[in-house]
Parts: sequence; structure tokens; C-alpha cells
Amino acid sequence: MRLLFLVLFVLVGLIQYPLWLGKGGWFKVWDLQRQVAEQRETNEGLRARNAALEAEVRDLEGGTGAIEERARGELGMMREGEVFVHILPQNTQPPAAGASLTTDPAPAISTRASAPAAKPPANRAATPAPKPANPAGNATPRH
Repeated sequence: MRLLFLVLFVLVGLIQYPLWLGKGGWFKVWDLQRQVAEQRETNEGLRARNAALEAEVRDLEGGTGAIEERARGELGMMREGEVFVHILPQNTQPPAAGASLTTDPAPAISTRASAPAAKPPANRAATPAPKPANPAGNATPRH
């Protein structure tokens, strides 16, 4: 009887081995399910990025608004007739006449506004003074 019990126990063990540790066993399946879940998360992130890039491409192909915004933001360009207004922080002296603004060691806030530019607050200095409005009317304010 003991021998029969021992043989049956060994046979059950041999049957269970492929179920748990074999090529298609549970441990392998659980590992593959984890990998699939990670890949799905990665794919969702990439889909979102692709959708954002597609929207940007459509904007760049379809109109000049997106191109103009990129030129203003990334390249510092402005339209003809616009006035560049450089607002200095409080308690900062404006640069001497003819001096470059890039040599100023203090950080400054740069804004672009269409003519006529709004007056700066009384406690700040603006350089240079705004010019008269563009007669062509093609300059738009930046919001």
C-alpha cells in the first residue's frame, strides 16, 4: 500500500510539474500577463503623444496661427510694426543709452505688445518708449 501511495504521489508530482514550471505553466503565464500590462501602458502613453503630435502637425499645415506662435515663442520674432517693450524689475536702473539689454545682469521680463503699448506701472521703467500705431493694422496683441 505504501508503494502504491508513493507511486501515485510521484505521478501526481510529474503531472503538476508542467502545469506550474513547464513552458506554458502558471508562472510563465503570470509573467507574460505582467509584461502585456506594462506594454499596454507604454502603448497608451505613445498613443497620447502621437495624437498630440498629429494635432500640432495639422495646426502647422492648416494655418499661420501656430507657425506665428512658434516663431514668437521659440525664436523671439515679432511682426513688422510691433514694438518690443522690455520691463525691468523694481529697483533696477535702465541701461545707459545705446547699451545692449543682453548685458544686463539682472533678470528681466520681456513682453511684446502691439502699438500703442500699454503704459507700464508707475513703479517700473520701460525701455524703449512705444511708437505710434501701425497704419496697416496688421499687428495683433499677444495674449
